[in-house]
Amino acid sequence: MANQAQWHFAGDYFENCNCNVVCPCFISKAAPLTSRPSEGVCNVALIFHIETGSYDGTALNGLNVALAVHTPGPMADGNWSVAAYIDERADARQTEALGAIFTGAAGGPMAQLAPLIGNNLGASKVPITYRIEGKKRFAEIPKILHMSVAPLPTAHPSGEMWANTGHPVSPDKLAFGMGEPGNTFSDHGMRWDNSGKNGHYAPIRWSGP
Repeated sequence: MANQAQWHFAGDYFENCNCNVVCPCFISKAAPLTSRPSEGVCNVALIFHIETGSYDGTALNGLNVALAVHTPGPMADGNWSVAAYIDERADARQTEALGAIFTGAAGGPMAQLAPLIGNNLGASKVPITYRIEGKKRFAEIPKILHMSVAPLPTAHPSGEMWANTGHPVSPDKLAFGMGEPGNTFSDHGMRWDNSGKNGHYAPIRWSGP
């Protein structure tokens, strides 16, 4: 069964939502994800690049996944609508593995978020480009998604601001960033432009169950 498979991967991720910088979700006073998004609703794209990894013996090296999420209010209230996009280079076994990991069925970080999903918009096999240039992250799904995030300006010599936020995707640390011009998503009747809005990125290491 999928939820009994041993799996792990190391890679990179970034996200860009429609909130003002910094997103209220990560500075919620009552509990994580309980603050209302600055625009009332949350439209966020999360893009993942797996550098090395395997699922029950199936290699996942080099594959990309993207999630598009809409929440009608505070994220902790649930009723999320989620569309998944899986790298078209994934074969049948890799596609099944990525589906198990990113739905939370295989345990790991996404299992914490799965109960919040009320509307599963399905998964599509698409070409996904992911690249890192310096401290910037870029991703593209032709005719659907174009996203890039750069670090927020800082006086620190590293040029980055990091926080230990307890984010389910990256619990150890998360960089604060901002979406660059032209950050758009269009699919499933949803259209966003998150240019200049809140962003995050981090290296990630996931495993399960």
